[in-house]
Amino acid sequence: MYLSRLSLSHFRSYESADLTLSPGVNVFVGPNGYGKTNIVEAVHVLATLGSHRVAGDQPLIKMGAAQATVTAKVQAGLGDDRALSVALELRPGQQNKAMLNRAPVRPREILGAVRTVVFAPEDLAIVRGDPAQRRRFIDDLVVTRWPRLAGVRAEYERAVKQKTTLVKAMSGRSLRRAGAGEAETLAVWDEAIVRLGAEVVAARLRTLADLGERVTEAYDAIAPVPSRADMSYQSSSIPPETGPDVDAVRDALQERIDARRDEEIARGVCLVGPHRDDLALSLGEFPVKGYASHGEGWSFALALRLGSVDVLRDDGIEPILILDDVFAELDEHRRARVVATMDMVEQSLVTVAVRRDLPDTLRGSLFDVGRGTVAGPFPLGTPDEEVLS
Repeated sequence: MYLSRLSLSHFRSYESADLTLSPGVNVFVGPNGYGKTNIVEAVHVLATLGSHRVAGDQPLIKMGAAQATVTAKVQAGLGDDRALSVALELRPGQQNKAMLNRAPVRPREILGAVRTVVFAPEDLAIVRGDPAQRRRFIDDLVVTRWPRLAGVRAEYERAVKQKTTLVKAMSGRSLRRAGAGEAETLAVWDEAIVRLGAEVVAARLRTLADLGERVTEAYDAIAPVPSRADMSYQSSSIPPETGPDVDAVRDALQERIDARRDEEIARGVCLVGPHRDDLALSLGEFPVKGYASHGEGWSFALALRLGSVDVLRDDGIEPILILDDVFAELDEHRRARVVATMDMVEQSLVTVAVRRDLPDTLRGSLFDVGRGTVAGPFPLGTPDEEVLS
């Protein structure tokens, strides 16, 4: 899979931009704050319906504009002439619109048309941040593998929100003292959380099983000091030995909800479900969070992304690899490992502030990014004076 064209309208700093992209490496060079990351962010928004940098759509709209549009032509693969066009119109405060081959569809229906793996400075939050960052990482990979689960996840989040509102209203009372209507409604949301949550957890467990050894191998290949990188699923809702079987997870969630129902009502909090879970990341016998050095944290974050590429390719998916301003943070050894992965995928989109941060071995296309403008493509080895002319 690769993009041959990308068009932006009122997206971030761009009034408009129309880029011709190539398979292989596409590098966007420009000073910080000029908008190079906005370009690759637009691709990721098209792939996932969300940004890797901000929550919500409003920051993605150019100041003074009411909406923004991202459009791309997606080639099926190298040597494969099949192509489709995909577009997403972001309309804060309203329902977003989407199109596949110029036919209107629901936004969720474009998931899977573009698939990406993004490695960005924000990835340090996966290894050092709160559990929500790690849940988002694994859930994004789950949806990239199985786009249908985006709808399951959205419905699950709605059920948790509705149940939380209800138990807050019931807070301080027992279920026996609740009205018949409240008890019936609570049962409806409990059933939804068990049914939908079981799908989410089973998909996470399956993905974690496929990803774990890949991450271990990737970390071994890039870390200067050997240490086994491990991952495990942490949950207060299911037993540790639970496997990726939907029925088994459903039974475990139901049992846990039954056991903690009175506590949830008393506290006014939804205590059971995958929204409370975490990934435990470790190096050797120590957790990454709190013990890993800055370099070890970067290596683990990079290993997570490189492992994700391997998992997707095992699935028969050729993701677009996005490297957002990370080469300056990587030493020569880690850069070499990233370049090896870039050689494996059909297309890479790379942002750098200065060309000297790029490995000398890279070949591909170069785009010069100004303030809201993009010039190119040029061959990657083109001298600066020819690009600027």
